[in-house]
Parts: sequence; structure tokens; C-alpha cells
Amino acid sequence: MVNWKEIGSLHVVSKLDQIIGRWFGVELVFIDQHFKIQSKHLEKNHAFRNHFMKVVMNLKYGYEYLGQDLEKLAEDLIESESSTKQFDSFFPQVKMLASKVLIDGEFMGAVVVYPWFQDSITAKELEEVTKKMVECGALAEDAKSALSHLKKLSQADVDYLRELVELVSGEIVTFHEEITKREERIQELNSELGDKYRYHMMIGKSKPMQAIYRLLEKISSSESSVFIQGENGTGKELVAKAIHFYSPRKENMFLAINCSAFNDNLLDSELFGHVKGAFTGAIKDKKGLFESAHGGTLFLDEIGDTSLSMQVKLLRVLQEGTFLPVGASAPRKADVRIIAATNKNIKEMMAKGEFREDLFYRINVINVHLPSLRERSEDIHLLIDHFLEKRCAESGVPTKLLSKKTLEKMLDYPWPGNVRELENEVERLVVLAGQDKTVTPELLSPRILEFGVQQNNAGRGVNTAGTLKDALEELEALMIREGLKRCNFNKSRLSKELGISRASLIMKVEKYGLDKRKKAAGE
Repeated sequence: MVNWKEIGSLHVVSKLDQIIGRWFGVELVFIDQHFKIQSKHLEKNHAFRNHFMKVVMNLKYGYEYLGQDLEKLAEDLIESESSTKQFDSFFPQVKMLASKVLIDGEFMGAVVVYPWFQDSITAKELEEVTKKMVECGALAEDAKSALSHLKKLSQADVDYLRELVELVSGEIVTFHEEITKREERIQELNSELGDKYRYHMMIGKSKPMQAIYRLLEKISSSESSVFIQGENGTGKELVAKAIHFYSPRKENMFLAINCSAFNDNLLDSELFGHVKGAFTGAIKDKKGLFESAHGGTLFLDEIGDTSLSMQVKLLRVLQEGTFLPVGASAPRKADVRIIAATNKNIKEMMAKGEFREDLFYRINVINVHLPSLRERSEDIHLLIDHFLEKRCAESGVPTKLLSKKTLEKMLDYPWPGNVRELENEVERLVVLAGQDKTVTPELLSPRILEFGVQQNNAGRGVNTAGTLKDALEELEALMIREGLKRCNFNKSRLSKELGISRASLIMKVEKYGLDKRKKAAGE
């Protein structure tokens, strides 16, 4: 679609419009692919350059006359092999000329100049035009005045005018192409940024997350089974959804079930369905998830909690593509891609005989290990910003800011509950902050506030006099100062040693004035 609103403000088009108006006394009109006027001629109190057009547009049906002309002109122009064509308007001998705006071979509108006379017009023909205007409701004096202002162009003038109109249509095409390129580039950059920091609904810029994004891209066109391992709260279902929605099965169903939420009998019915009368309460046939997800993807979360008998049934579906509903006598077919996940150590379970090896090798064609939040501390700040923006938007309040102290304590905390715990904490902070724009440390959960105290219990060599806060800060400054010397001021290495994020370490270095570059500069 051509952005017609911006066309008139283009410097080149504006200059050409002025030249065309001054030399030939005509109006430059833009119409879109639906033959509707997109220039300012329909605006109230528009200052017409051409007196004839002003008189016509003030007639009772003036807009209809012009609209009829433009529609006929566009239809003829579309069918014409020529890019530019001259036309006779509703009023005899009054001429208009149009040039197509073609983008990728498709008609997207036209540039029209109107009105003028050919210099060969006779006095009798002028009288006919006057008579026609009066018949349409114009006063005789207005009609004669309007016609007297129309320029009579020679064929050479018309040829020159044609070149200028083609130049305008060419500028419109060029402008559209440049805008399209710019939008595509912006989209490309946004896509690159998105690829860099997120994949589907997952967010992270750390190396472990980047490795997962690359792996997911590689398997996006695959139909293989995927096994996702990771602690609770690391986002296993998000990964499963990303795999599905980037796969050839994306147009079909994605269904998920938590295997640990059902006992064996209920899980059997949920997965494979049952027939009427199969057990007490089975009053009608019920489709299972395998049947409902036919052609799509089924996510089996916490598969490590299934019994050995259930594992046999799952293995049969994976090997043969068939299953047996509870109470049924004939097997049914299922074309389902399996994505399984667990937070348990499957290898230990196999060693103990709690998980079948043959099922493991069936589901573990592609293995995705999700790191805990402790293993990707670089992402904590990014995730906090994301959840803050999301929760504030949902609550209809301006996005809140974390104070430096609050952020520091959140970056230091190990987040045993992973991303889920972090998201819940941010939601809690948004609620407790109320109308305050800044979130202060006292709003944090007690476990986060107490964590720093527990970590710094051993105050070796630190002055035990004074307040606890002063003692802790003294120990913190001492550990960071000695650590910086030991690591040759390599903050990435030291943050790993201290078990805190690099961002948190940088804030603490600034807080205690330990930056060697600032010291060297004499600050």
C-alpha cells in the first residue's frame, strides 16, 4: 500500500506540483488503487489553484462529476499498455492526463493533472462547454470566468506536461520502495534482536540460552521426539510450545498434560480415552489426548513420574503409532509428535529400574537441557525488566523502577524456584508498591532480604563492633577488593567465584569505589 498521506509532503513532489501549477495552471491529483482521491482536494476550504476546478467542485454534483471522470480514467489506464494517457472529462474539450503508479507490476493508483484545453479548441466548442456547465448548475458568469482561466496547451506543452507527470509517479514509486526497504530493515533488525534475546516466549541473552535458541532453530523442521530436562520453573512447557509452533505441525493442536497430576487409571483415560461402559461413570465415549492431538504435538510433562506399566503403553504408541482406549477391543492410530520433560535424574531412575531404557531412547532422540536461573545469572536483570513491564501493563499502571538496592539484592539471590519464582516475586512487588513508582528493598520477600545476612555470617577479620549492616558491608568490600586483585580485575571471573551476577558485582565495585580505572584517572 502506498502511503499517500506522506506523498504530498515530499520535497521533490511538492516542487514538481508547484512547477506544474505555475507553468500549466492545472491541479495535481492523486488517486489510489480503488480510484479514490488521496490528495487534499476533498478537504474543506481547500485552496484550489485552478479556478475552473474550484467552480466545478462547488457545483451540487461537482464531486460526483470528478469522481466519475477519475473512475473511468483509472479503468482505461489499467487496461492500457501505456503508462500515461490523456482523457476527455465530463465537460467536453476539458482535458485530463494521468500516469500509472505501478509497484511490482500491480496498479496502486495514478497521478492526474486536470484541467486544460487543447490549443486547437474553437469558439463554438467553448460555448458548448459553457452551456454544459450552466446545465449542471453553474451561473453563466462563473462558467465564463472559469473557462477564461483554463490554459490552452499546444501538443509540445502536453508532451512536456506528460514528462513531468511521469516524473511525479516515478518519485512516488521510488519513495514507496525506499519506505518498504526501511521497514524491512527495521523488521530484520527487530528479528535479529528478537533472535538474540528471545525465542518464542523465552527470554535470555546468556550463552546457555543462546545455545538453546540455536538448537531449537536446527530442530524446527524436524519430526523427531524431544526430551527436555531441567529443574522446576525453568520453562519446559515454553520450550515445548516453541518447538511445536516453529514445526511443520504448527497448524494443528498442541496439547499438554502433567503426568504427575494423575494416578495410573486416570492418566490412562486422559491419554488414550475410553469407551462407554469401560468403568463405572464412563457414560459415553471419550477421546484421549493422543486422538485429540492427531497431526499435532503432545507434551508429556513430568514423564519421570509415570509407572512402568504406563511406560509400556507410551512405548507402543511411539513404536507402532497405535493405542488402545480403556475398554476398547480394537487399537486406533495416532500421528502425534511427542515432547517429554522431567525434572528428575532419568539415568539414576534407569539404574534403579524405575524408568525403561527403551522408552528413554525413544523419547531422547533430541535432548534439550534447560539451565537453572543460577546458571544464567546474566538473564536475571533482563527477565526482571520484562516481568515488570508485563505486570504493570496488565495492572494498568506506569512501569515501575527498582531502586539500586532492590535490584542488587535480587541479583544476589540464587532463585531456587527459577524463572517462575522470579516472576512471582516481581508480581508481588508490583502489587505491594501500589502507586509508588520506585520499588524499595523493604518490599522484597523475607527470604531474599535474609539471604545476604546468611551468606555473610563468617565475618573473619572484620570489625565486629557497630551495626550489623556496617559489618556486612565491610566484609563485602574486603572480599571484592581482594578478589579483584586475585582475578586481575576480571569481573566476569570474580562474579562466578563469588556466586553473584556480573551486573551486581559492577554495582558493588562502584558502591565501594574499587574501580581501578577511576582510581587511575584520579577520581
